[in-house]
Amino acid sequence: MHMSDALISPAVAATAGAVSLILLGTAIRKVGRESRDDTASLPRMGVMGAFVFAAQLINFAIPGTGSSGHLVGGILLATLLGPWAGLLTLASVLFLQCLLFADGGFLALGCNLFNMAVLSCLVAWPTVYRPIAGSGGSPRRVFAAALLAGIAAAVLGALAVTAETELSGITALPWGRFLLFMLPIHLLIGIGEGLATAAVLAAVRRYRPELLNGPQHAGPSRRGVRRLLPIIVATLLVAGTFSWIASSDPDGLEWSIEQVAGTSELPAGSDAPHRTAAVIQERTALLPDYGTSFAGIVGSGLLLAVAFGASLFIRVGRRQS
Repeated sequence: MHMSDALISPAVAATAGAVSLILLGTAIRKVGRESRDDTASLPRMGVMGAFVFAAQLINFAIPGTGSSGHLVGGILLATLLGPWAGLLTLASVLFLQCLLFADGGFLALGCNLFNMAVLSCLVAWPTVYRPIAGSGGSPRRVFAAALLAGIAAAVLGALAVTAETELSGITALPWGRFLLFMLPIHLLIGIGEGLATAAVLAAVRRYRPELLNGPQHAGPSRRGVRRLLPIIVATLLVAGTFSWIASSDPDGLEWSIEQVAGTSELPAGSDAPHRTAAVIQERTALLPDYGTSFAGIVGSGLLLAVAFGASLFIRVGRRQS
């Protein structure tokens, strides 16, 4: 569901970017306060962010459509980290995808943050997942919550993409027809998202149940980090094999555009903001379109390195103060 710059006007980009930045600032403050008492919180965020990054690389085919979908991970991250830490973690993934791999437009980054991170972590999770799963939900309740929240997040994201495209007014995509394709395909993608989330949560419940009790119970410092080693191993395995098992079909957004416009490659705007965004992304994207089989390992490794480095920096600072 990564939007390209071709769909977004500068005004819509600025509005979505401002909203996303305000919410990210709030998330940074909240997570910063929590990390003072939990030194393993940043490594935990890094490990889960790397896992979601790797998982997003695996597109699963939607039978009978010629389209594909992938895990967004907002519901999973909000469940294991809390909604604000989940938002910040997923935002880090989206920033990396945009800047290093040119996945999603630079001008559209604010929209992508809002559509995938904000709507899943701060809307679908608290309004759908949490009420259904409860504080100590049974496996059945967690399964139902993950499935319905995954569907809600995907459908809300599809509605937001369609609305932002229509408000931008720079494409020839008719609102009604575009929505007619976006909603059904993302309903199916949401089912896949929900099932994948439920499967991961079931595995966590079996092997690392303390992570389901909230971040504050996941274990302090080194002990908490050691408990994340199985997830790190799983992340590297997924990241190293994504190019062999990912579907080559276009994702739900590209597929919907192609159904309406006859092609998924829309021309980018020629105004100054679009040109500037294209230049910035061209300079930062060292591995555009994940142009190597090691892209998954590179991206996951960067997220892990940043999180563990920040955690080490904070611990050293505390010792010296």
